[in-house]
Amino acid sequence: MVLFCLFGYKHKNFCTFVLQIEIKMNKIKKKVKIKDVVKYLLMLALAGLLLYFAFRDISWDDFMEGLRSCNYWWILLSMIISWIVVVLRGWRWRLMMRPLSKEITRLEAYDAYNICYLANLVLPRSGEVVRCSMIANSGKATFEGALGTVVLERTWDLICVVIVTLPLFFFGTFKDFLIEKMWQPFVESLPFKAVWLFVGIILFIVAIVLIFRAYRQKIAATRFGAKVIKVWKGLVDGVKAGFRMEYKWAFFGYSALIWIGYWAMSLFTLYAFPAAAGLSIWDALFLMVVGSLGWIVPVQGGFGAYHFIVAMTLVPVYGFTQSDGLIFATISHESQVVQMLICGVISFITYAIYSKKYKGSEQLSEKK
Repeated sequence: MVLFCLFGYKHKNFCTFVLQIEIKMNKIKKKVKIKDVVKYLLMLALAGLLLYFAFRDISWDDFMEGLRSCNYWWILLSMIISWIVVVLRGWRWRLMMRPLSKEITRLEAYDAYNICYLANLVLPRSGEVVRCSMIANSGKATFEGALGTVVLERTWDLICVVIVTLPLFFFGTFKDFLIEKMWQPFVESLPFKAVWLFVGIILFIVAIVLIFRAYRQKIAATRFGAKVIKVWKGLVDGVKAGFRMEYKWAFFGYSALIWIGYWAMSLFTLYAFPAAAGLSIWDALFLMVVGSLGWIVPVQGGFGAYHFIVAMTLVPVYGFTQSDGLIFATISHESQVVQMLICGVISFITYAIYSKKYKGSEQLSEKK
């Protein structure tokens, strides 16, 4: 907060906006409690612990030599694609907010997204509150309305992750790993034919559906059941809302381009790393999905979690050394963090400027 205000001391309106964000966050949390501080410190400690376990046994000479051997022109191209993805995310979010207000500009949505990522580098999950507060501060939509579109957005992101994961069971090295290292040994250990396993799974699913339909009210009355039903209802409502959207085809087009962009970022990072020569576009897709899991873990900027998950996946699936796995994870993660920092700071500055102009014009109209 001090850093935000030091930057914005010449932009009093922007400094006021930052204080308003703090007020909104306090309204959500009521007040900062000791357990919130402990939670933040635990997140930081988890990131440090994961970094320690990921890097503890590597040879630093090999690690540095591996970093020097990378082709950073491919990394630069990956960073450019990463920036384009943020632009597309901002534009898609604007489409989702059109029912709230048609006055929200592409620049406002884009800047809000960049500053959202910047905030997440400091405090996990805080970015959504920040970007919704920015839109609310413009007076063009309410905070609650903007937050509702974030829920819808997350629903479709989850659907997209499921869709892009499906091909991995049919193509690429991961498919071979599943069959040779997991499925075949598992089937050979069964005391019966594999066909009976499939029959058992189908019967189990049917039984679960029938039990749920028969005891739905009792299940909904339990805490766990209520949460499951709530999540499922949210997914269904999110899918319906997507198809009812005014510009639904533009929304679907942006969504497809966003995930193609993530795929391209992963592929270009593979091209940058000599040890990954020979891996296919399907392997790039697999590493993209695995990397997304690293960003989901609630730690600051995915630090530690991303490195640990990606490196520990590359070792058994592709036969990478731990050092090579961490080199790939490092160039992939840090290139994205650098892009977030650069674009986030630029958006922070531009938002400070046009926020001041907006407040100035608003005060002038009030005087008239």
